[in-house]
Amino acid sequence: MRHRVAAAAVGMAVTGTLSSVAHAQSSVTLYGVADVGMVFNSNSGGKQQYGLASGNASSSVWGLKGSEDLGGGLAAIFTVENGYSATSGTISQNGTLFGRQAFVGLSGNAGTLTLGRQYSSAYWYTGYLTAGGSWAGSGAGYGAHPGDVDNQDTFARVNNAVKYTTPKFYGFTLSGMVAFGNQAGSIATNRIVAIGAGFARGPLKMGLGYQDANRPNYSFFGNKANDSATANNIYNPVYAGFASAGAQKIFSAAAAYTIDWATLGLAYSNTRFTDLGTVAVTGLSAAEKAFRGTATFNIGEANLKFQLSPALMVGAAYSYTQSGGVTRAHYQQVDLALDYALSKRTDLYTMAFFQHASGTDSRGLPAVAALGGVSASHSNNQTLVTAGIRHRF
Repeated sequence: MRHRVAAAAVGMAVTGTLSSVAHAQSSVTLYGVADVGMVFNSNSGGKQQYGLASGNASSSVWGLKGSEDLGGGLAAIFTVENGYSATSGTISQNGTLFGRQAFVGLSGNAGTLTLGRQYSSAYWYTGYLTAGGSWAGSGAGYGAHPGDVDNQDTFARVNNAVKYTTPKFYGFTLSGMVAFGNQAGSIATNRIVAIGAGFARGPLKMGLGYQDANRPNYSFFGNKANDSATANNIYNPVYAGFASAGAQKIFSAAAAYTIDWATLGLAYSNTRFTDLGTVAVTGLSAAEKAFRGTATFNIGEANLKFQLSPALMVGAAYSYTQSGGVTRAHYQQVDLALDYALSKRTDLYTMAFFQHASGTDSRGLPAVAALGGVSASHSNNQTLVTAGIRHRF
Protein backbone atom coordinates (compact mmCIF):
# COMPACT_ATOMS: atom_id res chain seq x y z
CA MET A 1 0.00 0.00 0.00
CA ARG A 2 1.28 3.42 -0.87
CA HIS A 3 1.63 6.00 1.84
CA ARG A 4 0.36 9.55 1.59
CA VAL A 5 3.03 12.07 2.49
CA ALA A 6 1.16 15.33 1.80
CA ALA A 7 -2.36 16.52 2.64
CA ALA A 8 -4.87 19.17 1.56
CA ALA A 9 -3.80 22.73 0.73
CA VAL A 10 -6.28 25.61 1.25
CA GLY A 11 -6.02 29.05 -0.36
CA MET A 12 -8.01 32.23 0.40
CA ALA A 13 -8.31 35.45 -1.64
CA VAL A 14 -9.89 38.65 -0.39
CA THR A 15 -10.92 41.54 -2.68
CA GLY A 16 -12.37 44.70 -1.08
CA THR A 17 -15.23 43.80 1.21
CA LEU A 18 -15.86 40.50 -0.64
CA SER A 19 -14.01 37.33 0.12
CA SER A 20 -13.98 33.85 -1.39
CA VAL A 21 -12.33 30.64 -0.40
CA ALA A 22 -10.97 28.14 -2.96
CA HIS A 23 -10.06 24.62 -1.89
CA ALA A 24 -7.57 22.52 -3.88
CA GLN A 25 -6.88 18.94 -2.86
CA SER A 26 -3.32 17.80 -3.55
CA SER A 27 -1.36 14.69 -2.65
CA VAL A 28 2.03 13.10 -3.12
CA THR A 29 2.56 9.34 -2.87
CA LEU A 30 5.82 7.54 -2.16
CA TYR A 31 5.83 4.01 -3.58
CA GLY A 32 8.24 1.30 -4.61
CA VAL A 33 9.41 -2.31 -4.78
CA ALA A 34 12.35 -4.13 -3.18
CA ASP A 35 13.05 -7.46 -4.90
CA VAL A 36 16.05 -9.72 -4.26
CA GLY A 37 16.62 -13.38 -5.10
CA MET A 38 19.17 -16.11 -5.68
CA VAL A 39 19.96 -16.79 -9.36
CA PHE A 40 21.55 -19.73 -11.18
CA ASN A 41 22.62 -19.26 -14.82
CA SER A 42 23.69 -22.43 -16.64
CA ASN A 43 25.89 -20.59 -19.15
CA SER A 44 27.01 -17.01 -18.56
CA GLY A 45 29.67 -16.33 -21.15
CA GLY A 46 30.62 -20.01 -21.10
CA LYS A 47 30.56 -20.61 -17.33
CA GLN A 48 27.96 -21.49 -14.72
CA GLN A 49 27.01 -18.62 -12.43
CA TYR A 50 25.49 -18.49 -8.95
CA GLY A 51 24.65 -15.18 -7.35
CA LEU A 52 22.27 -12.75 -5.69
CA ALA A 53 20.35 -10.40 -7.98
CA SER A 54 17.99 -7.47 -7.57
CA GLY A 55 14.75 -6.97 -9.46
CA ASN A 56 13.91 -10.49 -10.64
CA ALA A 57 10.12 -10.79 -10.44
CA SER A 58 9.73 -7.00 -10.51
CA SER A 59 12.28 -4.22 -10.90
CA SER A 60 13.46 -2.71 -7.64
CA VAL A 61 12.15 0.86 -7.82
CA TRP A 62 11.06 3.81 -5.77
CA GLY A 63 9.10 6.79 -6.96
CA LEU A 64 6.93 9.77 -6.20
CA LYS A 65 3.67 10.58 -7.87
CA GLY A 66 1.18 13.29 -7.13
CA SER A 67 -1.87 15.20 -8.21
CA GLU A 68 -3.52 18.55 -7.60
CA ASP A 69 -7.25 19.13 -8.09
CA LEU A 70 -7.61 22.13 -10.40
CA GLY A 71 -11.41 22.05 -10.35
CA GLY A 72 -13.94 21.08 -12.98
CA GLY A 73 -12.72 17.49 -13.04
CA LEU A 74 -9.20 18.55 -14.10
CA ALA A 75 -6.05 17.60 -12.17
CA ALA A 76 -2.35 18.32 -12.54
CA ILE A 77 -0.28 15.11 -12.21
CA PHE A 78 3.38 14.10 -12.07
CA THR A 79 5.51 10.98 -11.65
CA VAL A 80 9.25 10.53 -11.07
CA GLU A 81 10.49 6.93 -10.74
CA ASN A 82 13.97 5.59 -10.05
CA GLY A 83 15.32 2.10 -10.68
CA TYR A 84 17.96 0.83 -8.26
CA SER A 85 19.82 -2.34 -7.28
CA ALA A 86 18.70 -3.70 -3.92
CA THR A 87 21.89 -5.77 -3.71
CA SER A 88 24.35 -2.89 -4.20
CA GLY A 89 22.35 0.33 -3.83
CA THR A 90 23.44 1.63 -7.23
CA ILE A 91 21.24 3.43 -9.78
CA SER A 92 19.86 1.38 -12.67
CA GLN A 93 18.98 2.63 -16.18
CA ASN A 94 22.68 3.25 -16.92
CA GLY A 95 23.09 6.06 -14.41
CA THR A 96 19.82 7.90 -15.08
CA LEU A 97 18.36 9.04 -11.75
CA PHE A 98 14.72 8.87 -12.81
CA GLY A 99 15.34 6.57 -15.74
CA ARG A 100 12.08 4.66 -15.47
CA GLN A 101 9.67 7.59 -15.63
CA ALA A 102 9.76 11.37 -15.24
CA PHE A 103 6.75 13.33 -16.49
CA VAL A 104 4.16 16.00 -15.70
CA GLY A 105 0.72 16.53 -17.20
CA LEU A 106 -3.00 17.11 -16.93
CA SER A 107 -5.76 14.54 -16.44
CA GLY A 108 -9.50 15.02 -16.63
CA ASN A 109 -12.76 14.09 -18.28
CA ALA A 110 -11.24 14.62 -21.74
CA GLY A 111 -8.35 12.26 -21.12
CA THR A 112 -4.74 12.51 -19.96
CA LEU A 113 -1.89 14.54 -21.49
CA THR A 114 1.64 13.95 -20.18
CA LEU A 115 5.08 15.30 -21.12
CA GLY A 116 8.49 13.81 -20.28
CA ARG A 117 10.25 10.42 -20.14
CA GLN A 118 7.55 7.75 -20.38
CA TYR A 119 6.57 4.22 -21.35
CA SER A 120 5.66 3.89 -25.02
CA SER A 121 1.97 4.12 -25.92
CA ALA A 122 2.40 0.86 -27.83
CA TYR A 123 3.65 -1.05 -24.76
CA TRP A 124 0.72 -0.22 -22.46
CA TYR A 125 -1.83 -2.24 -24.42
CA THR A 126 0.06 -5.42 -25.27
CA GLY A 127 3.10 -5.82 -23.02
CA TYR A 128 1.13 -6.53 -19.85
CA LEU A 129 -0.66 -9.40 -21.65
CA THR A 130 2.62 -11.26 -22.30
CA ALA A 131 4.27 -13.51 -19.71
CA GLY A 132 7.58 -11.61 -19.80
CA GLY A 133 5.81 -8.27 -19.43
CA SER A 134 3.83 -9.35 -16.37
CA TRP A 135 4.54 -12.43 -14.21
CA ALA A 136 7.57 -14.16 -15.81
CA GLY A 137 10.66 -12.37 -14.51
CA SER A 138 9.56 -8.99 -15.85
CA GLY A 139 11.90 -7.11 -13.51
CA ALA A 140 15.14 -8.47 -14.95
CA GLY A 141 13.67 -9.42 -18.32
CA TYR A 142 14.36 -13.15 -18.02
CA GLY A 143 11.00 -14.00 -19.58
CA ALA A 144 11.09 -11.30 -22.25
CA HIS A 145 11.10 -12.26 -25.91
CA PRO A 146 14.75 -12.58 -27.05
CA GLY A 147 16.55 -9.41 -26.01
CA ASP A 148 13.13 -7.75 -25.60
CA VAL A 149 13.47 -6.95 -29.30
CA ASP A 150 9.76 -6.03 -29.45
CA ASN A 151 9.82 -4.01 -26.20
CA GLN A 152 7.00 -6.01 -24.64
CA ASP A 153 8.92 -5.99 -21.35
CA THR A 154 9.74 -2.28 -21.90
CA PHE A 155 13.51 -2.49 -21.53
CA ALA A 156 13.58 0.95 -23.18
CA ARG A 157 11.59 4.10 -22.38
CA VAL A 158 10.99 7.19 -24.49
CA ASN A 159 12.55 10.63 -23.86
CA ASN A 160 11.05 14.02 -24.73
CA ALA A 161 7.62 12.44 -25.23
CA VAL A 162 4.20 14.06 -25.48
CA LYS A 163 1.50 11.44 -24.87
CA TYR A 164 -2.29 11.64 -24.93
CA THR A 165 -4.61 8.89 -23.67
CA THR A 166 -8.38 8.96 -24.08
CA PRO A 167 -10.85 8.19 -21.31
CA LYS A 168 -12.27 4.67 -21.32
CA PHE A 169 -15.34 4.38 -23.56
CA TYR A 170 -17.32 1.14 -23.37
CA GLY A 171 -14.09 -0.66 -22.48
CA PHE A 172 -12.00 0.97 -25.23
CA THR A 173 -9.04 3.32 -24.80
CA LEU A 174 -6.60 4.88 -27.27
CA SER A 175 -3.19 6.45 -26.78
CA GLY A 176 -0.79 8.32 -29.05
CA MET A 177 2.75 9.59 -28.49
CA VAL A 178 5.27 11.78 -30.29
CA ALA A 179 8.81 12.00 -28.93
CA PHE A 180 10.97 14.83 -30.20
CA GLY A 181 14.58 14.21 -31.18
CA ASN A 182 15.54 17.77 -30.20
CA GLN A 183 17.94 17.96 -33.15
CA ALA A 184 18.57 21.42 -34.61
CA GLY A 185 17.61 21.62 -38.26
CA SER A 186 15.68 18.32 -38.37
CA ILE A 187 12.37 17.40 -36.77
CA ALA A 188 12.62 13.76 -37.92
CA THR A 189 16.07 12.84 -36.55
CA ASN A 190 15.71 10.62 -33.43
CA ARG A 191 11.93 11.09 -33.43
CA ILE A 192 9.70 8.32 -32.06
CA VAL A 193 6.00 7.92 -32.85
CA ALA A 194 3.78 5.36 -31.10
CA ILE A 195 0.09 4.51 -30.91
CA GLY A 196 -1.85 1.95 -28.92
CA ALA A 197 -5.43 0.76 -28.49
CA GLY A 198 -6.99 -1.53 -25.95
CA PHE A 199 -10.24 -3.12 -24.86
CA ALA A 200 -10.98 -4.53 -21.42
CA ARG A 201 -14.38 -5.70 -20.24
CA GLY A 202 -15.21 -8.61 -18.01
CA PRO A 203 -12.95 -11.61 -18.66
CA LEU A 204 -11.59 -10.32 -21.99
CA LYS A 205 -8.61 -8.03 -22.58
CA MET A 206 -7.16 -7.14 -26.01
CA GLY A 207 -4.55 -4.71 -27.27
CA LEU A 208 -2.76 -3.41 -30.36
CA GLY A 209 0.39 -1.31 -30.57
CA TYR A 210 2.70 0.26 -33.15
CA GLN A 211 5.96 2.17 -32.69
CA ASP A 212 8.34 3.75 -35.19
CA ALA A 213 11.72 4.92 -33.85
CA ASN A 214 14.13 6.89 -36.06
CA ARG A 215 17.81 5.96 -35.51
CA PRO A 216 16.85 3.56 -32.66
CA ASN A 217 20.41 2.93 -31.48
CA TYR A 218 20.46 6.53 -30.23
CA SER A 219 16.82 7.61 -29.86
CA PHE A 220 15.44 4.48 -28.16
CA PHE A 221 18.24 2.29 -26.82
CA GLY A 222 20.77 5.05 -26.23
CA ASN A 223 18.77 7.75 -24.42
CA LYS A 224 20.14 7.27 -20.87
CA ALA A 225 22.75 9.24 -18.94
CA ASN A 226 25.81 7.09 -19.67
CA ASP A 227 24.84 5.82 -23.13
CA SER A 228 27.07 6.54 -26.11
CA ALA A 229 26.40 9.15 -28.79
CA THR A 230 28.60 7.28 -31.29
CA ALA A 231 28.91 3.59 -30.32
CA ASN A 232 26.52 0.64 -30.11
CA ASN A 233 23.97 0.90 -27.28
CA ILE A 234 22.41 -2.51 -28.03
CA TYR A 235 24.09 -5.35 -26.17
CA ASN A 236 22.03 -8.47 -26.79
CA PRO A 237 23.48 -10.52 -29.71
CA VAL A 238 19.97 -11.29 -30.97
CA TYR A 239 19.87 -7.83 -32.60
CA ALA A 240 22.98 -5.89 -31.52
CA GLY A 241 24.35 -6.18 -35.07
CA PHE A 242 21.48 -4.09 -36.42
CA ALA A 243 22.47 -0.88 -34.60
CA SER A 244 23.08 0.86 -37.95
CA ALA A 245 19.34 0.73 -38.80
CA GLY A 246 17.65 3.92 -39.88
CA ALA A 247 14.45 2.89 -38.07
CA GLN A 248 12.94 0.23 -35.82
CA LYS A 249 9.25 -0.50 -36.39
CA ILE A 250 7.28 -2.66 -33.94
CA PHE A 251 3.75 -3.97 -34.38
CA SER A 252 2.22 -5.94 -31.49
CA ALA A 253 -1.10 -7.60 -30.72
CA ALA A 254 -2.20 -9.54 -27.65
CA ALA A 255 -5.29 -10.88 -25.93
CA ALA A 256 -6.16 -12.67 -22.68
CA TYR A 257 -9.30 -14.40 -21.46
CA THR A 258 -10.03 -15.42 -17.87
CA ILE A 259 -12.24 -18.38 -16.94
CA ASP A 260 -12.66 -18.73 -13.18
CA TRP A 261 -9.10 -19.21 -11.90
CA ALA A 262 -7.34 -19.67 -15.26
CA THR A 263 -6.17 -17.01 -17.74
CA LEU A 264 -5.10 -17.88 -21.29
CA GLY A 265 -3.05 -15.35 -23.24
CA LEU A 266 -1.89 -15.10 -26.85
CA ALA A 267 0.53 -12.56 -28.29
CA TYR A 268 2.18 -11.73 -31.61
CA SER A 269 4.72 -9.13 -32.62
CA ASN A 270 6.59 -8.11 -35.76
CA THR A 271 9.76 -6.05 -35.40
CA ARG A 272 11.69 -4.63 -38.35
CA PHE A 273 15.08 -2.91 -38.43
CA THR A 274 14.96 -1.02 -41.73
CA ASP A 275 17.55 0.89 -43.79
CA LEU A 276 20.48 -1.02 -42.32
CA GLY A 277 23.83 0.66 -42.89
CA THR A 278 22.46 4.23 -42.95
CA VAL A 279 23.39 5.26 -39.37
CA ALA A 280 27.05 5.64 -38.38
CA VAL A 281 27.92 3.48 -35.34
CA THR A 282 31.49 2.95 -34.16
CA GLY A 283 32.78 -0.47 -33.14
CA LEU A 284 30.68 -2.64 -35.46
CA SER A 285 32.31 -5.70 -36.99
CA ALA A 286 32.94 -5.94 -40.73
CA ALA A 287 29.93 -8.26 -41.09
CA GLU A 288 27.67 -5.87 -39.17
CA LYS A 289 28.83 -2.88 -41.24
CA ALA A 290 28.03 -4.77 -44.43
CA PHE A 291 24.34 -5.34 -43.59
CA ARG A 292 21.89 -3.61 -45.94
CA GLY A 293 18.14 -3.77 -46.26
CA THR A 294 15.84 -5.01 -43.48
CA ALA A 295 16.03 -7.47 -40.59
CA THR A 296 12.73 -8.86 -39.29
CA PHE A 297 11.57 -10.67 -36.15
CA ASN A 298 8.25 -12.49 -35.95
CA ILE A 299 7.30 -13.69 -32.47
CA GLY A 300 4.37 -15.75 -31.25
CA GLU A 301 3.55 -16.54 -27.62
CA ALA A 302 1.02 -18.60 -25.69
CA ASN A 303 0.80 -18.25 -21.92
CA LEU A 304 -1.36 -19.75 -19.19
CA LYS A 305 -1.74 -18.52 -15.63
CA PHE A 306 -3.56 -20.34 -12.81
CA GLN A 307 -4.66 -18.49 -9.66
CA LEU A 308 -4.97 -21.66 -7.57
CA SER A 309 -5.88 -19.69 -4.44
CA PRO A 310 -5.89 -16.01 -3.43
CA ALA A 311 -2.24 -16.49 -2.42
CA LEU A 312 -0.87 -18.98 -4.97
CA MET A 313 -0.24 -18.31 -8.69
CA VAL A 314 1.34 -20.70 -11.20
CA GLY A 315 2.23 -19.69 -14.75
CA ALA A 316 3.71 -21.23 -17.89
CA ALA A 317 4.52 -19.75 -21.31
CA TYR A 318 6.09 -20.72 -24.62
CA SER A 319 7.33 -18.32 -27.28
CA TYR A 320 8.83 -18.87 -30.72
CA THR A 321 10.92 -16.23 -32.49
CA GLN A 322 11.95 -16.32 -36.15
CA SER A 323 14.31 -13.72 -37.57
CA GLY A 324 14.74 -13.18 -41.29
CA GLY A 325 16.04 -10.77 -43.88
CA VAL A 326 19.80 -10.26 -43.72
CA THR A 327 20.26 -13.16 -41.25
CA ARG A 328 18.10 -16.09 -40.16
CA ALA A 329 17.77 -17.44 -36.64
CA HIS A 330 15.21 -19.21 -34.47
CA TYR A 331 14.68 -18.91 -30.72
CA GLN A 332 12.42 -21.08 -28.59
CA GLN A 333 11.74 -20.16 -24.97
CA VAL A 334 9.85 -21.65 -22.02
CA ASP A 335 8.97 -19.65 -18.89
CA LEU A 336 7.71 -21.17 -15.63
CA ALA A 337 6.74 -19.29 -12.46
CA LEU A 338 5.28 -19.91 -9.02
CA ASP A 339 4.36 -17.04 -6.71
CA TYR A 340 3.05 -17.24 -3.13
CA ALA A 341 1.72 -14.14 -1.39
CA LEU A 342 2.53 -13.86 2.31
CA SER A 343 0.46 -10.67 2.46
CA LYS A 344 -0.91 -8.01 0.13
CA ARG A 345 2.56 -6.48 -0.13
CA THR A 346 5.04 -9.34 0.31
CA ASP A 347 5.43 -12.50 -1.75
CA LEU A 348 7.87 -15.35 -2.38
CA TYR A 349 8.64 -16.53 -5.92
CA THR A 350 10.55 -19.16 -7.84
CA MET A 351 10.94 -19.10 -11.62
CA ALA A 352 12.74 -21.04 -14.35
CA PHE A 353 13.56 -20.05 -17.93
CA PHE A 354 15.00 -22.01 -20.84
CA GLN A 355 15.98 -20.75 -24.30
CA HIS A 356 17.27 -22.65 -27.36
CA ALA A 357 18.76 -20.84 -30.36
CA SER A 358 19.68 -21.94 -33.88
CA GLY A 359 20.71 -20.29 -37.15
CA THR A 360 22.77 -17.12 -37.63
CA ASP A 361 22.35 -14.13 -35.35
CA SER A 362 22.69 -10.38 -35.91
CA ARG A 363 26.49 -10.54 -35.69
CA GLY A 364 26.69 -12.99 -38.59
CA LEU A 365 27.75 -15.70 -36.12
CA PRO A 366 26.08 -18.96 -35.00
CA ALA A 367 23.12 -17.93 -32.84
CA VAL A 368 23.52 -18.38 -29.09
CA ALA A 369 20.87 -18.43 -26.39
CA ALA A 370 20.54 -15.00 -24.81
CA LEU A 371 17.95 -14.65 -22.06
CA GLY A 372 17.16 -11.06 -21.16
CA GLY A 373 18.91 -9.41 -18.23
CA VAL A 374 21.97 -11.72 -18.11
CA SER A 375 25.10 -12.36 -20.14
CA ALA A 376 24.49 -14.45 -23.25
CA SER A 377 25.37 -18.12 -23.38
CA HIS A 378 28.36 -19.44 -25.35
CA SER A 379 26.16 -22.22 -26.69
CA ASN A 380 22.71 -22.48 -28.20
CA ASN A 381 21.10 -23.36 -24.83
CA GLN A 382 20.66 -21.37 -21.62
CA THR A 383 18.76 -22.12 -18.41
CA LEU A 384 18.14 -19.69 -15.56
CA VAL A 385 16.49 -20.37 -12.20
CA THR A 386 15.70 -17.78 -9.54
CA ALA A 387 14.02 -17.79 -6.12
CA GLY A 388 13.48 -14.75 -3.96
CA ILE A 389 11.31 -12.32 -2.04
CA ARG A 390 9.51 -9.19 -3.24
CA HIS A 391 8.09 -6.41 -1.07
CA ARG A 392 5.93 -3.57 -2.36
CA PHE A 393 5.61 -0.35 -0.38
